[in-house]
Amino acid sequence: MPSQYRPQILGWIDDLDKGKNYLSGPDDRLLYANDNYCAFLRKTSSDQIFYLCIFTIAFILSIVLMSISIIAILDLDLDLDLDSDEDTLAFIIFIVFFIGSIVGLYISIPEIYHNIFTRRGCPIILNRKTKKVYINESYFFNFTSFKNPIHFLHPNKKRIKEYDWADLHGVVVHNFSTYPLCTTILMVCEPGTYKTIDHVLLDPLRYGIGSYLVWGWVNNFMCFNDLISLNDGKYTWEQETPFKKDIIQGQGWPEWMVEAFNALSPEHLAEIKQKYYVQ
Repeated sequence: MPSQYRPQILGWIDDLDKGKNYLSGPDDRLLYANDNYCAFLRKTSSDQIFYLCIFTIAFILSIVLMSISIIAILDLDLDLDLDSDEDTLAFIIFIVFFIGSIVGLYISIPEIYHNIFTRRGCPIILNRKTKKVYINESYFFNFTSFKNPIHFLHPNKKRIKEYDWADLHGVVVHNFSTYPLCTTILMVCEPGTYKTIDHVLLDPLRYGIGSYLVWGWVNNFMCFNDLISLNDGKYTWEQETPFKKDIIQGQGWPEWMVEAFNALSPEHLAEIKQKYYVQ
């Protein structure tokens, strides 16, 4: 049965249910949790280094292939014998190589930006008392297949957003590899509909059942379920100051949003926004 969310995301495996979940575990992704909010790591340093190296190599190879293709095409174009099938075939082959190099650059540049400009794990913050979710991430971190090439000129472009938990719905997708890894994506839908207007990465690259564990932990946290512990993360609940100093400070989070992490109710959140003149 296909996903209920439209448009359906590529590689879809399963739509996930909200609510109490016995299949849960923060693994090494949970950074911090207290009675108000939790913060999950979405990109490890080792993954950043690994994928940066892979896509840097792809970028260099694409540049080399493009250069060779352009030189060959210009040379063949000047000397092309229209009666020669071999020259015509060679011309077509180098055109295909040129197009392939363009595609390689289109794929590798966003991935390079993604890994260079993803800072301190790019945490996602979830407040269970206001039912709000906060992200501060590179534009290229966004889980979409198509990027506007104009944005390639703005490598440090960021998106900082507040979402309603009610409008976020989990799905699991796979990466089409020989040893498939699964990723949990939050589909951002228009309120009360299944129409997807955005995507937020929650938990990337897990084997099999592991892709459901963080989703389960987050759901238990958001519905105040005792199945989880606030000390499951890298920082214990009383270490909020070190957590904010190490992970949040200096990363461009708006002041109102950092204060909103600990908002105690929707009314308290409204007061914070009024204080900072946030609409």
